[in-house]
Amino acid sequence: MARSAALVVAAGLLTVGCGASHGSDVASSTAKADSPTASPVQVTQSTPAAEPKSKTGEGDGKMVVTYEDATSPEAIPGRDLMQRTHYLDDIAKSVTDWYRLPYDIPVVGRQCGEANDYWSPSDKTLVMCYEDIAESERIFAADPKPEETARRVGIATFFHEAGHMAIDIYDLPITGREEDVADQLAAYELLAPYADGHVDQDFVQAAKDTAREYEVLSKEGGPLEQEWLADSHSLDQARAYNFECWIYGSNPEANANIVSSGLLPEGRADGCQDEWNQLVKGWTALLGPHMR
Repeated sequence: MARSAALVVAAGLLTVGCGASHGSDVASSTAKADSPTASPVQVTQSTPAAEPKSKTGEGDGKMVVTYEDATSPEAIPGRDLMQRTHYLDDIAKSVTDWYRLPYDIPVVGRQCGEANDYWSPSDKTLVMCYEDIAESERIFAADPKPEETARRVGIATFFHEAGHMAIDIYDLPITGREEDVADQLAAYELLAPYADGHVDQDFVQAAKDTAREYEVLSKEGGPLEQEWLADSHSLDQARAYNFECWIYGSNPEANANIVSSGLLPEGRADGCQDEWNQLVKGWTALLGPHMR
């Protein structure tokens, strides 16, 4: 189902490889894109990047999903979860349906040797690392269904990387650090309503799980190191607060518990609805011309 052009121009597309503030890009999901809420995708070729069909595009490109082999104990569980839940295929299909892509874009499930995901501008390829999904399963091992949480985080992560992709392939003008902008686009894709006004609750939970993961990563990171302040990513705790703010701002009534429970300081919460509205206005203007 298409998103509302005036309200939500769904589709996270961004650039470059990401790691969370002090190490790994939390990326997850996105049933958010990844999962039952999005549209189904197709699986085809492999790792090598597809040669662009055209530079200025007929807009008939598609995302082509491939799963490479996994051999390490850290990668195998992530590959199995990706293939079993099909969330990567579903989100890729949704992005293909929503956006005019100038050429085919490979989406590759890969053993990367670390928990990271990235958009490669040189190969025009979006890579989702098996180890990142396995890391989310570890972080949420105490959840009733850790695989479901990991799937949702994976969806959010896909949208973050799609944000990098969009900036690259559409040559979008942005201000601020690209990693922050990619987080905004992921939130936009997860929380903005469809044309009929409904909001995908699986995607909303994906945004909440992403905030939870950043909280955990922040605590696991230990004492603040000076170089983290210069990183291209915001600190994990700041990213957690950003997601909580956007979730709350997108629907203050439904998400009032985010503030009442103390997850989001009241001082930040006061401006979150305006912050969310500006985020939606900006991304709708940037992505609107590229939507089907």
